[in-house]
Amino acid sequence: MTIIVVGGGLAGVRAVESLRGKGFQGELTLVSAEEHRPYDRPPLSKAVLMGETDDTTVDADWDSLGVRLLLGESATGLRPGTARGGTLATTAGEMAFDGLVIATGAEPIRLPGDGEQHVLRTIEDARVIRDRLTEGARVVIVGAGWIGAEVATAAAKKGCAVTVVEAADTPLANAIGPEVGALTVPWYAEAGVELRTGVKVAEVEDGGLALAGGGRIEADLVLVGVGVRPRLEWLDGSGLLVERGIVTDEAFRTSVGTDVRSDIVAVGDCAEWWSRRYGRRLLVEHWDTALNAPSVAAATLLGEDAAYDAVPYFWSEQFGRMVQYSGHHPGSERLVHRGDPSEGKWAVCWLTGDRLDAVLTVDKPRDLVQARRIIAAGTPVDPDAVADPGAQLRQAVR
Repeated sequence: MTIIVVGGGLAGVRAVESLRGKGFQGELTLVSAEEHRPYDRPPLSKAVLMGETDDTTVDADWDSLGVRLLLGESATGLRPGTARGGTLATTAGEMAFDGLVIATGAEPIRLPGDGEQHVLRTIEDARVIRDRLTEGARVVIVGAGWIGAEVATAAAKKGCAVTVVEAADTPLANAIGPEVGALTVPWYAEAGVELRTGVKVAEVEDGGLALAGGGRIEADLVLVGVGVRPRLEWLDGSGLLVERGIVTDEAFRTSVGTDVRSDIVAVGDCAEWWSRRYGRRLLVEHWDTALNAPSVAAATLLGEDAAYDAVPYFWSEQFGRMVQYSGHHPGSERLVHRGDPSEGKWAVCWLTGDRLDAVLTVDKPRDLVQARRIIAAGTPVDPDAVADPGAQLRQAVR
């Protein structure tokens, strides 16, 4: 049996490790567009930008894994077989497979314009940006999301003149909503960063940004952090069902037409997987999913019964604060605040009835851990007790 893993990020290497860990002894190939061995991406916007490290390579024992590594090669097409297996087209040639793991990730969205713009996705991106973060440099960041805030943090620490431009009225409006996003606005001023919300960019020009409706912002460095989209263009003509990402069930099985394929699985940033917990498909572009979901995808590929229904989780380090989120809050009925943001440490919880849907914490790791357990168990809570910052969240369980 021959299995190919396409994608050299964390999800790809975890799929390889899981396959071997579950006893697969057949031929195993990892195809990666990057020339580096798989590495972690979260440190790129933190430790790498700050010069604290230059290597985030995942600690994997490639010799014992017995994997053929095709680095610097990209998938260019897919022809699924009639029943099982198929052919993967790559820049290194065509390869037949019995099983396929698609973990090709996502790529940053870029803005229109001929001016120089940078994104942060690869180790090369991080090194280039780091070298440009010099004292006094005018750094303009488009997007006050997770990446934008983290890059602004590093740039401000290095003495740059930092401006963050956000089209929405608050930071993180899409991720956590405008009411909660507004609570992070003071962080920018405290760090000496100019935050300009409600400002849309027309295009990136030489030496800065042209703003919609007129106006311009001068810059020595423009960093665009307005989101990512799954890498799916190479699947055109394959017949795989694709919407926002590659559509899968809870076991990461894909579909070709009306046929569900357990021999072709998709995982990581490119997969839109069905969550029994939330009754909808989720596209979760975060490290925790890339770390844990591949074990389920590997089990499916090897014919085991498996399902992934973890509570989504991610974190961000920005402006000297640890921000953590767990759950899924779109559709929640109410927002409950725990603590006063002006005092530094605080949290918010999203509830539907007596069910805790999601939590966001700022420098309150205990709240995060306890809330995550409650969400996973689906245990009812007392909303009034949840709102009491002096009580532990576990005491709110009914």
